[in-house]
Order: sequence, then C-alpha cells, then structure tokens
Amino acid sequence: MIKLEKRRQPSQAWSYATPVLAVLATMFFGGLLFAFLGESPFAAIKTIFWDPLFSEFSFYYRPQLMVKAAPLVLIAVGLSLGFKAGIWNIGAEGQYILGAICGAAVGLALYPLDAWYVFPLMVIAGALGGMLWALIPALLKVRFGTNEILVSLMLVYVAEQLLASMALGPLRNPEGYGFPGSRNLDEYPSATSWILEDAGIHWGTVAALLAVVFAFVLLTRHMTGFHIRLTGDAPRAARFAGVNPGRLTVFSLGLSGLFAGLAGLFEVAGPAGQITIDFNSGYGFTAIIVAFLGRLNPIGILLAGFLLALTYIGGEIAQNQLGLPAAAIQVFQGMLLFFLLAFDLLTNYRIRLTLRETA
Repeated sequence: MIKLEKRRQPSQAWSYATPVLAVLATMFFGGLLFAFLGESPFAAIKTIFWDPLFSEFSFYYRPQLMVKAAPLVLIAVGLSLGFKAGIWNIGAEGQYILGAICGAAVGLALYPLDAWYVFPLMVIAGALGGMLWALIPALLKVRFGTNEILVSLMLVYVAEQLLASMALGPLRNPEGYGFPGSRNLDEYPSATSWILEDAGIHWGTVAALLAVVFAFVLLTRHMTGFHIRLTGDAPRAARFAGVNPGRLTVFSLGLSGLFAGLAGLFEVAGPAGQITIDFNSGYGFTAIIVAFLGRLNPIGILLAGFLLALTYIGGEIAQNQLGLPAAAIQVFQGMLLFFLLAFDLLTNYRIRLTLRETA
C-alpha cells in the first residue's frame, strides 16, 4: 500500500530538484500530447525550446524573449512576496489591466505634449492603478474576513469589462474611424517605454531587474522580509512575535498590485503600444507559474521568467511552422504548473510502501 508520510523537515534536495523534474516531465508528456495531435514530439520540443535561441532566425527571436520575460518577472516577484506569507493574490491579471488603463489614460490626456515628465506621470498612474485594484481584496479581507483568492480573481473579470469599455469609449482614438482602441503610444515619443527596441529592452526590463534586487534585499536584509517568511512558515509564531497580519496583508497585496500595474503600463507604452479590447494576454496568470517555478525566490523567478518566455516564443513558432493549435501550447504551459505542484508534494512528504493490514 502506498502511503504519504510527512517529513519532519522539508527536503532541501527535493526543493531544488522539483523545478528540473517538472520541466523534464512537461517535455515528456507534452511530447506525447503533440504526438497525439499528429506532430513529431521531438520536432515540437525542439521548436519550442531550441529554435528561439539557436535557429537561423534567433537574431529576431532573442529580443522577443526580453519583451515576454519582463512583465512575467515583474508580476511574479510581487506575487511571490504575498505567496511566501500565505497571502494569495490570484488577480494580478486585473491589476495588470488597471495599470495599463491608468497609465495610458494619463499619457493620452497629455497628448501631444512633448515634455520629459509625461512618462514618469504615466508610471506613477500605472503603479497606483494596479495597487489600488489590489487593495480592494486586501481591505475586504482585513475588514470583513473575505477570501482574497476569490475576490482578486473575480476582479479580473471586472477589469476585463472595464478594459473593453475604455477601448470603445473614453480612450478610443478620435482619429481611428470608429474602430476600438486608443492612439498608438509608439507614435508619441514622450509616452513610450522603449530604450533599445531592436534589442527588446524597455523600461519594463529595467524595472523587472530592479524588482528582483529589491525583493532579494527585502527578504534577506529587512525586518519586513523576515515577517513575511515567518508568517508563511509559522503563522502562530509570527503572531507571538508581534507581526500584524492585517498590515502584512495590505502590504503584500498592495505591493504585488503595484508591480503588476507597472508591468501593464510598460507593456502598453512599449510592446503593445495601445489600449485594445484584447490587450490582456494572460501574463498575470502565467506569472503564478513563474513564481512557483522559481521557488518564490527572486533569482529563481528571473530564470523561470525567461523559461516561460521561451515557451511563449517557441509556442508561437510551433503554431506557425508546425500548425499546432494555440490551445495545445496553453495546455503545455499548464502542465508545467501541474507537475511542479505534483513533485513539490515530495518536498514535505515521503512515499512509503507498506503491507496492507488484514482483518
């Protein structure tokens, strides 16, 4: 009989091995999925993981990795701080949308003003938009004891409807002949986030790297980081140590919303270029995979962000060259989280084979 036995202490070896095993298992079962769809599993895996880096067109794909990785890393770093404390923000997608809307609204309101302070004002508005949207589940949890998972997730759908109304209403391009969508911010030099467009580097890339450094210092050198880790590891001990759970909830959700809002702002002012009905691309949900694949460690999240960005770019190549459906690529990414959580069980539990007791 197979039995799970809780370990006295989490296994450090399994903790480090889990992401690697999850990636290998995803490749194997993803290959089976692609074979079921009538494609060579080896060709599909090669297209997803190898071609973006080493094919003859890699000079085009590599900058795209920077573009895709930046919002994933920035959002995942914010989520990881809350996850470490046992505070579950599942609505980063909504905060990402609100950051884009608020930041773009400021830039479009000042159009065509050519001034250095336009983009900083957009950054502040995007950060505040994401943070305030995240503070809704935070304050409801602190004041009324609501579940932050459900509230933050439901707010994603509200944000999507708000995005559609903005693209069709107040932010619609007055010179767009009635088509939904805002002006293209790429054509507004004071409102663009690009630094080196050919290299795929914009201010979101810089912000993602700064967020990694900030989170690392916070968790290892600051008392707030100690409170976050203590609350996640031993909630009762944290209360005896004087940690205020309500304040920590507001801090964690607010900070994660701020990072998600910044990601949305940098995306709309750079790669996306405008507010559209389908602006949201699932970064807020994919960042959850990035956070757990990186073991909620800022450095690990940086590496995991590039890995998930690789699946985005490789998935697009596979769709174009191999004819794989987009849903298959999404399932492939979902497998990564599934196997990550499955193998993570062995960090805290060991498998025991025992003889079945007879009556």
